[in-house]
Amino acid sequence: MKSAVVYEFGKPVQIKDLVQDSPKAGEVKVRMGAAGVCASDYHVMHGNAVLPLPVALGHEGAGTVIEVGEGVRGLNPGDRCILSFVSNCGHCRTCRTGLPNICETNIETGVMQFDGTARLHEGDLDIGQMAKIGVFSETIVAPQQACHLIPDEVPFPVAALIGCCVTTGVGAVINNPAAKPGISVAVFGCGGVGLNVIQGAVLMGASRIIAVDIHNHKLEFAYKFGATDVINSRETDPVEVIKSLTGDGVDMAIDSFGSTKIVADGVKSLRRGGTAVMVGLVPVGDTASVDVVDMIRGQKTLVGSYYGSSSPHETFKKLVDYYLRGRIDIEGLITRTYSLDQINEGFSAIENGEDGRGVIVFP
Repeated sequence: MKSAVVYEFGKPVQIKDLVQDSPKAGEVKVRMGAAGVCASDYHVMHGNAVLPLPVALGHEGAGTVIEVGEGVRGLNPGDRCILSFVSNCGHCRTCRTGLPNICETNIETGVMQFDGTARLHEGDLDIGQMAKIGVFSETIVAPQQACHLIPDEVPFPVAALIGCCVTTGVGAVINNPAAKPGISVAVFGCGGVGLNVIQGAVLMGASRIIAVDIHNHKLEFAYKFGATDVINSRETDPVEVIKSLTGDGVDMAIDSFGSTKIVADGVKSLRRGGTAVMVGLVPVGDTASVDVVDMIRGQKTLVGSYYGSSSPHETFKKLVDYYLRGRIDIEGLITRTYSLDQINEGFSAIENGEDGRGVIVFP
C-alpha cells in the first residue's frame, strides 16, 4: 500500500510501500478517492507544525469504506464518506461540553489510533498518521468517528475539501456569533481557507468583504468567491486602507494565513466592538503582540477558531447541503490535480503561492 511519508523535517515527502493492519474494533478501512493538498501538510513537512516522525501526511480527504472492524455501526463497505481530521472520542470533557473539534483524547493520542498504536509499518518501524487518517495513502485505517457519509452526487474532490478548508473557512464565520447580516469583514490571506472565509461571509449576508493578500493574482481570484474590495499588503498598509474604505474599521477581521503580524493588524483594523478571529496556525512558539488598552477601551474581541469551531457531523451535513443547492462554490476552488506520486509538485505550488487548491485524485 503506497503512502506519502515524512521521515525528516525539511526534506521532500517520500512515497513508500507500507504494511497496513486490518481495522480493529471501532475502526474502518477506506479506499481513498481524493485528498486536498493543504498548507498544514506543508508546514508539517518543514517542521513548522511539529508531529512525531515518521508520519503519513494528509488530513483533507474522502473515499469509500471497504472494511469495518468489530462493533462499527452505521458504516458499511461501499459507503462514501468525508474524513474528518478530528476524530472525537465523545467521552472527554471537551466532547461532553459541545467542543468535539478540540477533543482532548484525540490530541493526547496524536498520530496514533485511540488505543495508542499504529496501523502502518515499514519493517519494525511504526508509521503514524497525520490526524489519525494520513490521507495521502491509497487506503487508510481510521476511527469510525472520522467517517461522515455523503450522497453519491458529491464528487470525491469536492468532499475532500469539505474535510478541511471549506469547514475551517466557512465555519469560522457561520459558527461565530459575531457574524450577522450587514457586517463588514476583512479576510487576511486568500488561500484555500481564506477563499472559504469569504464564502462564509457571503452566506451570512456581509455587506463588505475586503480580501488582503500579497499576491495580485490571488486577490483577483478572491473576487470570484465574493470579495468586494482587495488590498495588496505588500504594496500598502492594509490597516490604513481598511480604515479608509470603511471609515472606522471592520466588524470582523479573520486571519486565515497564520501570522503574528496579521493577528496584530487584524485587531487594529477593527471598529469598536469588533471581533478578530485567528484561524491560520502560526509556527509553534510564536507569540503576537496587541495593544491591550485598545482592546479594552474599544471592547474588541480576539478569539481562536479551530476547524471552523465546528461539530463535524453537523457542519459537514450543512456544507454538503449548501454545495448541492449551489450556495457555495467548491469545484471552483480546485485549480490543479495530481497523482499520489506527484505530491511534491503540490507542495511546490503552495510554496509558489498559486491560486486555489490542489487535489490528489486516486484511480
